[in-house]
Amino acid sequence: MAKKQGLFVTLEGPDGSGKSTQQALLARHLRGFGYFVVETREPGGSATAERIRTLLLDPALKALRPAAELLLFEAARAQHVADTIAPAVAKGAVVLCDRFIDSTTAYQGAGRSVDAKAVAWLNTFASQGSTPDLTLLYDLGSRQGLERARQAKGRRDRMEEADLAFHARVRARFLRLAKEAPRRVKLLSVAGRTPQAVAEDGLKLILERLP
Repeated sequence: MAKKQGLFVTLEGPDGSGKSTQQALLARHLRGFGYFVVETREPGGSATAERIRTLLLDPALKALRPAAELLLFEAARAQHVADTIAPAVAKGAVVLCDRFIDSTTAYQGAGRSVDAKAVAWLNTFASQGSTPDLTLLYDLGSRQGLERARQAKGRRDRMEEADLAFHARVRARFLRLAKEAPRRVKLLSVAGRTPQAVAEDGLKLILERLP
């Protein structure tokens, strides 16, 4: 990928932690400051990747093996990076992406217990050199997060249907990531706070990385 001109920011966290709400708030604030902002998500973010997303989140797809799930996520990512993320960053955009490689590490690596080295290699291969400049990690307890996700959607997708132990492993891996990469991954607590207050903290962290 050509030398980056923009900023690549990923939003991570357990289900129900409010990433989508935060993305919308951050995008609005950044546009108000005059920045060119591209909002995207994983799985998805491009026409082909969105079709893979539909398959991955279908609650009727109960027989999907963990290895097959991982490969589908990575296939969607490879398409997403090539079609959306890399071109936007090259044009100088602030790219806000709802989930990226850290979610794969947490959900497929820790949650599904897929080999960590395989997950790391596939993350690198599929992302094609697109590494987040900053990751905002929104933290919320697993049980509370699942309840919030269900209330917001009125239903659960295939990932949210996994048991509480799965989601506890996911959250624990996210918290480890914050300790392993403290310069990139910034932990933001969500519990008991308004979305606007959380967004203000995230905005400060983004603005520190922008001219």
